[in-house]
Amino acid sequence: MNVQFPAQFADLFTREKRAFAHLALVKRNGTPQVTPIWFDFDGTHFIFNTARGRVKDKILRRHPVVAFAISDPENPYRYIQITGKVVGETEEGAAEQIADLAEKYRGVRSYPLRPGETRVTYRVLPDRSQTMG
Repeated sequence: MNVQFPAQFADLFTREKRAFAHLALVKRNGTPQVTPIWFDFDGTHFIFNTARGRVKDKILRRHPVVAFAISDPENPYRYIQITGKVVGETEEGAAEQIADLAEKYRGVRSYPLRPGETRVTYRVLPDRSQTMG
């Protein structure tokens, strides 16, 4: 499903706004796990990155359904909530993709990888959204 977002919230997805998303997942025991994340949006998919073996990666491989909220950094009462399914997962190009996100959020196209770390990129196709503000 291709979700249409209200035009007045489109700025939250831009590189200029640099809004963080708060990714919500459900652990095996049913408890929630929420993490602030860097993300990109290609017009259809929300894209984010993590390292293999981290909590996000383990949960997403088992249960590829997400919810996240993106708040306006200038007005946290203005936000969009999105739910969706992971439709893509790849290690290919993931180190470059985290460098792209570092450039968006830190202004420097560099991300220090830990020794032995394997990055993975996830793509989420949104199926619902709700806005406030």
